[in-house]
Amino acid sequence: MQDPAITDDLIASHGIKPDEYQRILDILGREPTFTELGIFSAMWNEHCSYKSSKKWLRSLPTSGPQVICGPGENAGVVDIGDGQAVVFKMESHNHPSYIEPYQGAATGVGGILRDVFTMGARPIAAMNALSFGEPSHPRTRRLVHGVVEGVGGYGNAFGVPTVGGEVRFHSAYNGNCLVNAFAAGLADADKIFYSAASGVGRPVVYLGAKTGRDGVGGATMASAEFDDSIEEKRPTVQVGDPFTEKRLMEACLELMQTGAVISIQDMGAAGLTCSAVEMGDKGDLGVRLDLEKVPCRETGMTAYEMMLSESQERMLMVLDPSKEAAAKAVFDKWDLDFAIVGETIAEDRFLVVHNGKVMADLPLKALSGNAPEYDRPWVATPAADPLGDVPQIDPLDALKALLVSPNYCARTWVYEQYDSQVMADTVRIPGFGAGVIRIHGTGKKLAFTSDVTPRYVKANPEQGGRQAVAEAFRNLCAVGAKPLAATDNLNFGNPEKPVIMGQLVGALRGIGAACLALDMPIVSGNVSLYNETDGVGILPTPTIGAVGLIADGEEPILGFAREGHVALLIGETTGHLGQSALLAEIFNREDGDAPPVDLAAERRNGDFIRANRDLIRSCTDLSDGGLALAAFEMAEASGVGVTLDMEDTPTLFGEDQARYLVACNFDYAEALMGRATAAGVPITTVGRFGGNTVRMGTSETPLGALAALYRGSFGAIFG
Repeated sequence: MQDPAITDDLIASHGIKPDEYQRILDILGREPTFTELGIFSAMWNEHCSYKSSKKWLRSLPTSGPQVICGPGENAGVVDIGDGQAVVFKMESHNHPSYIEPYQGAATGVGGILRDVFTMGARPIAAMNALSFGEPSHPRTRRLVHGVVEGVGGYGNAFGVPTVGGEVRFHSAYNGNCLVNAFAAGLADADKIFYSAASGVGRPVVYLGAKTGRDGVGGATMASAEFDDSIEEKRPTVQVGDPFTEKRLMEACLELMQTGAVISIQDMGAAGLTCSAVEMGDKGDLGVRLDLEKVPCRETGMTAYEMMLSESQERMLMVLDPSKEAAAKAVFDKWDLDFAIVGETIAEDRFLVVHNGKVMADLPLKALSGNAPEYDRPWVATPAADPLGDVPQIDPLDALKALLVSPNYCARTWVYEQYDSQVMADTVRIPGFGAGVIRIHGTGKKLAFTSDVTPRYVKANPEQGGRQAVAEAFRNLCAVGAKPLAATDNLNFGNPEKPVIMGQLVGALRGIGAACLALDMPIVSGNVSLYNETDGVGILPTPTIGAVGLIADGEEPILGFAREGHVALLIGETTGHLGQSALLAEIFNREDGDAPPVDLAAERRNGDFIRANRDLIRSCTDLSDGGLALAAFEMAEASGVGVTLDMEDTPTLFGEDQARYLVACNFDYAEALMGRATAAGVPITTVGRFGGNTVRMGTSETPLGALAALYRGSFGAIFG
């Protein structure tokens, strides 16, 4: 087959700007071949090179005594004691999920699971953070059904429990849904596997499923805005097979026990190209590939297609040649392909040969370590105007409006489609705050949460970035877990627009400050830019996934409120209503500033909760919907009524940060108040649990009636 001529239109269709193409010409001293153009497109796009964000990502705190491996590998690795480590990461599959919801979401789950077991860890937990357009938008229902079924279909079949996540709706996502997938696994701390190749002349081995034409150009597609040609991009979406991935995981973990693995890399975005280049770059080696040896499931595949295919369930490995027979036997046993497709070479060279013909001969470092890096112009988000008057509203009318909103009702319809109990170590299922998993065979537990409030980030990127980390910190503390580390999934619009770039810069500054103050370093992550359709961008959505540890001998805080329990509010309340759920859902307003985040208060109050778990029966952090929504959710989960002593809107629905609602009996409440006073922690009695009604001031409604609204609304809209 004749390669097409390199034209301006062909270059542009590969997402390469004129100045970048000139840079390619300068590097090569000649025009690239068609395959080389595809390789540069794959490696230099935003999704793989982080060329717009790299400068700012370097400002994040990424180290600490608990960190074994920070960003730059397939996933982050954190020490949890006793020779064990937790391996975790969050990644986006936004563009594919909007084009083809089921496969886009399913392969997002598959990709993040591979990132974890590539490091030598067995996956133990998954989460997902989903953002959709307005429920009334014509695409939203199809997207919700497809994405949720895709997440469940892959995760359930693979056999990993889904223990938490988020679902939100806003008109800003009408043209661009977000699907952020998180996975965590367990490994021996001294048996982590990395991607850096080592040793010259060692075999490069292809593992797993065969290569097809699905997903060709997927990474480049994910680095561009959408327009009315969206349907033409459907072939760039990958197709997943969770049963093959399960076999691939078992084969890889068994292979790792043989000592055959020198380095290993998941074939994710940009497939064979990215995995080979990254292994070579990290090991300061070159790579030669012989494409006729690549196992293909379709006939007549070109070098271009093989190099850019994103077919799923594949790995690339550098092998100890003395262990080849043992390694091959493992993959034969699991009925998976095992093919030596190349070797490591000493020169800085990426040499791609197909049936004896050189299809690409490139300096490898230029593809990865020396990819373009931009210091894009940015403008700071202007300070928000002061909040106008907010009318007083009957508190139970306001609560009902939140409980029927798809943003704040129970998401039971979603998480019941996920298997949260597989592996039998789940201590807390989705819907009740942070998910908690028992570490099998030990007394330890891990807690997982995913958080961000995009309307805060839009109003004030720096405070919104802080708040995303702080809420993750609070969710972990509320179950008694010590926050260990975080992963970030930075979803933004077009970074070539200074306003959007300013949102990214501000959010990263806030995230960095909060991670530093709360001792939660960022150990892995993903940047997803160009989330725009016809020039309209999403809300800035820097999702924070975080992991915490409940040590052996420590009790988690997982109890329920009971009849006669006192309701205590920890933290200071000023009644901040700017950018609140109340404004958005009841008054259709998104005005005022985001709530300020006092990081010292966050640290002090969270540490206090964990240190005094012996006195706390039930605990939740306060976030969207403030005290009113938190008290209702605690009461509803416990099956007992609640009375709050106040009825003014700011106190009930304000979204001040660094706050927790605690339930305990009267004697413990007295003791807790004494300890709080001694520690300088603000604490107030705000009501009591009991009866079968929800009462706020003089307004009262049966708990059962509110629970029916809360439990039934999501299914009524989407079921």
